Amino acid sequence: MRIEVPDNGTARPLSVVICARNEALNLREYLSVVLEQDYPAYEVVVVNDRSWDGTEEVLKDFGTRYKHLKIVNIADGEKFIAGKKFAVTMGIKAAQYEWLVFTDADCMPASANWLKGMQQPANEQTEFILGYSPYLKRKGILNALIRFETFFTAVNYLSFALKGMPYMGVGRNMAYKKSVFFKNKGFAAHMHIPSGDDDLFVNANAGKRNTEIRIHKDTQVWSEPDTSFGAYLRQKKRHFGAGKLYKGKHKFILSCQIVFQFLFYAFLIALMFFKPAMYIALGIFALSIMIRCFVYPRLLKRLSYGGLSIWFPLLDILLFIFLVFNGIVSIFVKKVQWK
Repeated sequence: MRIEVPDNGTARPLSVVICARNEALNLREYLSVVLEQDYPAYEVVVVNDRSWDGTEEVLKDFGTRYKHLKIVNIADGEKFIAGKKFAVTMGIKAAQYEWLVFTDADCMPASANWLKGMQQPANEQTEFILGYSPYLKRKGILNALIRFETFFTAVNYLSFALKGMPYMGVGRNMAYKKSVFFKNKGFAAHMHIPSGDDDLFVNANAGKRNTEIRIHKDTQVWSEPDTSFGAYLRQKKRHFGAGKLYKGKHKFILSCQIVFQFLFYAFLIALMFFKPAMYIALGIFALSIMIRCFVYPRLLKRLSYGGLSIWFPLLDILLFIFLVFNGIVSIFVKKVQWK
């Protein structure tokens, strides 16, 4: 695997697949950036999944101006399986090219060279390309927490992919071959849960020799973050539910990360209750911050979050508290859905 940057290699035709459910406002703002990529041969397939907010009219308007836009409408009340996975499947079936690039309706490519970067596999064995999708900066501590969690998750899945163990990707920015989707029967193995159209498919089918990553700034896709804690919690609950179906080795490694982080903070808190050990606890915490000060700022800048560098000690603690809370909530609240 390798980190790839946009270049002027031979362009292969691409199909961009976007699923939209009540996304009229976001489509008006961001779809033109996808439709105006500096790329010679591509189509954009937008699946209108039972929307009632004017999404269909917005897409019709775009269709009169962009001939490479293909619209797939799923009517409400049809005897289909509801949810994003069905919408994604319909989009893939409608796509005419072998290489598929995925993003969402509320996403904006960082540059006109996005598709150039997402179509340059190192060799013919490559079947998956995992991209990076940061969230836009907005006011408030929730936004900072969302962006830091996105950074932490990206460092995790991208570094694991570089080491030959890809375990997830994000549907806001990833690509894979259409033939791989049908050869592996699409989402059949996990159609019973609403999430996982991106990470579970990657987890089941990506491997050491068929996966590459992209983090070049031109290949990043910016996304609108949730603006309420409730919406963010529901999103994380969906992801938590999908994680239960990861391969055993991936679940073990990710669980160990959480356990070690929990033990780290639990140990520090326990020491704080014993006066002789209080200074030891403070020293350990200070040492951990110093070590991460040499690592985090550089990574945050590389992944377009340089502004969070001075806040990462606080955000690290808040993220840990949120992950524990989300895990507890996910145990008792089972029902989740896509919009």
